[in-house]
Amino acid sequence: MTYSSGGLIQATDYNGFAANTSGANVNDIWATGATDKGYGQTALGTVSAAGTVTASQWAGLVNNISSMASHTGTSITARSAPTAGQTIGILAALNTDLTNITNNRGNAVASGTEYGTFSGTTSKTTATGSGQSAWTITFTHTVTFASANALRYFFNAGGIVRLKYGKSSTGTDIDPDWNTFVGLCGSINLTGRVNGAAQTIASTSYTGTTRIGGTGGTQTTLATTTGWYNLTGSPTTIFQLNNATSPYTGEYIRTTATATSGTVLTLVTTWVQPPFSSAGTTVDISGGTATSSPSTTITGTAPTTLVTYIPPSSTYLTAAAWGTPTIAASVA
Repeated sequence: MTYSSGGLIQATDYNGFAANTSGANVNDIWATGATDKGYGQTALGTVSAAGTVTASQWAGLVNNISSMASHTGTSITARSAPTAGQTIGILAALNTDLTNITNNRGNAVASGTEYGTFSGTTSKTTATGSGQSAWTITFTHTVTFASANALRYFFNAGGIVRLKYGKSSTGTDIDPDWNTFVGLCGSINLTGRVNGAAQTIASTSYTGTTRIGGTGGTQTTLATTTGWYNLTGSPTTIFQLNNATSPYTGEYIRTTATATSGTVLTLVTTWVQPPFSSAGTTVDISGGTATSSPSTTITGTAPTTLVTYIPPSSTYLTAAAWGTPTIAASVA
């Protein structure tokens, strides 16, 4: 590249910063990109080898770098975009700034508004179990995107898929125990794990699978380094919490995540009650009222696993290229 102070800005210089420099160019992060690179915004065009770089093209490059830096919270060199009629000149530290933005590409200074619309059923409103016999409730949720690229843009730009667990119904011997136990889970948050590293989104660090707000119980699994890009077509346990209170230590809640396809994330949560032998105590639990769509919090009393998502912030992006993913829920 001939790009240096005092030199002319050539097409190869501009094209390198816009699209061609390996590991540090605008379009890799701003536009389609590939795998964990790309926000889905409009790509910068390139200039023919014999063409002239215009002030408008140079301004587009400068403005997109500024937007990416603002979105990711990356400090860059202060610079102004030229306007038509101005002579364009060498701008310092472009490659350094693009490298830093590329390294920080999974970060986001803000999030969008949590989305809680779902189809199907996310609550078990009828009673479960009989006497001292074992039982299991299985909650299945699918989050479906319009395309594989839309899914990539969601996680690359700072999207989060969130699970919440709740139950407050009463009436059986073991209801109070399960109500307390479920309340220990907090929320489980799945991010992309972009760049194979933790992502700072809206000032919170997410490591792939992150438990927020939950304390207590015996956490046997939290897949802290597993995000969307680590999932396969086989279920991966991302979270399991066992009851730590005797004599109920065999109870547990487990969530698995599967990349069912390039457009579908499947989350399966099981609540498991083992058989019980203590005299005078039964382990059936009550149903209750449902949490109905749309909701971002558990509003009913019935056993519930709720899946929502927090889309990326589009404040510094020109389009919400991830669209509106759909959530479907079922209980068995």
